[in-house]
Amino acid sequence: MNGSAPLLEISGLHVEAVLPNGGIATILEDISLTLGWGEVMGLIGESGAGKSTLGLTALGAVRGGAYVRSGEVKLDGVDLLKGGPALLRDIRGRRVAYVAQSAASAFNPAFRLIDQVIETSVQRRLMSRSEARRRAIELFARLELPSPETFGEKFPHQASGGQLQRAMTAMAMCARPDLIVFDEPTTALDVTTQIEVILAVRQAIREEGMAGLYISHDLALVAQMADAILVLRHGKMVESGPTAQVIEAPAADYTRRLIAARSLRHAPQPERPPLLELKGIAAGYGNVSIIENLDLVVPEGRTLAVVGESGSGKSTLGKVICGLLPHRAGRLAFAGRTLEPDMHRRPLDDLRAIQMVHQNPDLALNPRQRVDEIIGAPLTRFQGLRGAARDAAVASLLEQVELKPELAERRPGALSGGQKQRVCIARALAARPRLIVCDEVTSALDPLVADGVLKLLARLQAEEGVSYLFITHDFGAVEALADHVAVMRHGALVAAGPARQVLSPPYHPYTEALIRAVPELRLGWLDGVIAARATQTPDRRPT
Repeated sequence: MNGSAPLLEISGLHVEAVLPNGGIATILEDISLTLGWGEVMGLIGESGAGKSTLGLTALGAVRGGAYVRSGEVKLDGVDLLKGGPALLRDIRGRRVAYVAQSAASAFNPAFRLIDQVIETSVQRRLMSRSEARRRAIELFARLELPSPETFGEKFPHQASGGQLQRAMTAMAMCARPDLIVFDEPTTALDVTTQIEVILAVRQAIREEGMAGLYISHDLALVAQMADAILVLRHGKMVESGPTAQVIEAPAADYTRRLIAARSLRHAPQPERPPLLELKGIAAGYGNVSIIENLDLVVPEGRTLAVVGESGSGKSTLGKVICGLLPHRAGRLAFAGRTLEPDMHRRPLDDLRAIQMVHQNPDLALNPRQRVDEIIGAPLTRFQGLRGAARDAAVASLLEQVELKPELAERRPGALSGGQKQRVCIARALAARPRLIVCDEVTSALDPLVADGVLKLLARLQAEEGVSYLFITHDFGAVEALADHVAVMRHGALVAAGPARQVLSPPYHPYTEALIRAVPELRLGWLDGVIAARATQTPDRRPT
């Protein structure tokens, strides 16, 4: 370790990819950055900007089909691009580590968490098994995981999303690497879980003295984590500098637009008759009850936003409405008639009329199918389109969600996370539904693209009268789209009503806790949260 020289130096980096048609696409163009020991740099930019590619290249890796045309990536003075496979095998897991966006897909479901967290340290003979276990338990405690001594005995499915994200951070930190790349580590988490994770991760990074590249589309979040920020767009550097400089005096118009994003505000609309009605709905898995005695109404041509922490029953509610999880009790009515609990018993028109956009596009898209096959399937099933007519409709839908028509030839593995989510939205729109259940549809998108998607949804609602059940933890999205809001906790309604009523003081205490957990785009916001928590008595802290 040389404390006087930078830990990471990237200069003149140019990364390209081979397209399915044999063409060449530029992913990164002339990227240069310097990261000191113990520093954190935030990488900001829209989906497809090259953030994840830059993060992986900093570890000496590139995605399949991509290659480094030119440039240097030096870790502690050693060029990772010229060191060969032996060097990369030596540093990965030991000197560099990676925290992925989806913890659920990063862990092997067949093994306990503790065995996966310590695996690299033990296999690389950096520690004995007993030393690695002690180190893992120490990190579990530092990351504020429950019962650190026994937490690692759980299998992945027995931990919440926020717990898994922290466990993956512990796995990355276990071998005490010099550099960790965090790739959207809190994107899929609700606001209260997200703040717990970033609090724990920032504290652990500072105590361990590790450096980090923190990739995110959430500028407010990065402002709390990073010493410096690099803004990317279309694979090029837009702006870079100390966090305070980029946030308070941005030089580039694109950065200013990112800071000013999420200006869309939904005006109150006249009341409409119900399209979907839930009366006394109860549902769960096996012997575990998730939601009980739930009453909700989604008006025709309007939006009901459902907010709440992970585990509150939001996604379960969406599955019940779509018939993916038959309810145990209560009545589900659509357009005035009783809706079959099981989707397999619903007529084709009901299947067409109710569509769902899932939270995790990696799990929702078939990796073996091309985009045109994914979007084309509902066009054929529900509209009977084939051949050139179907191809034209696919291209039109891609343009509606701000994707280039040529992406129709790609498979999901060749798309960014945000692009995959927009393909999911296009697939739902292909059925021409009356109701779309949107399960965190903007969580993987940068602010500008998310605003574009929200405006698209609002336009479709105004033009075609489509209704939305909008499941989210993004209160900016709620303000942009929702006519009504339902706040859920532990499977029950805490508050429900018109959006301006629910989201205006006086709040229900739980609603207030959710709102206060939303990161604000100002320096020191997270420090203020820490200070406020220090003054709270344990029994008054929101759970």
